[in-house]
Amino acid sequence: MRLCAWYLYGEKHRGYALNPVANFHLQNGSVLWRINWMGDSSPRGIGASCGIMVNYRYFLEETASNSALYLTSKQVRASEQVLALVAQFQQNSKL
Repeated sequence: MRLCAWYLYGEKHRGYALNPVANFHLQNGSVLWRINWMGDSSPRGIGASCGIMVNYRYFLEETASNSALYLTSKQVRASEQVLALVAQFQQNSKL
């Protein structure tokens, strides 16, 4: 879960999210909202993402500013749950 949070929040290509789905949602102004363990337990979900599913949340009044922040400053808006997982990863990582 911590590694997944870091991958979605912190791993970048030219400053933007490495994951294409994350990049799509973040460009459109979403917030990286929740990471769900075994959110997709189908064979395809297990094979593609070890069963982890991610939710992106759109707050309509914030989508334009979130999109602009991501596109200009390359900053990802994320929930407290995701940021806590990122912090745990950073504390325990040797990267």
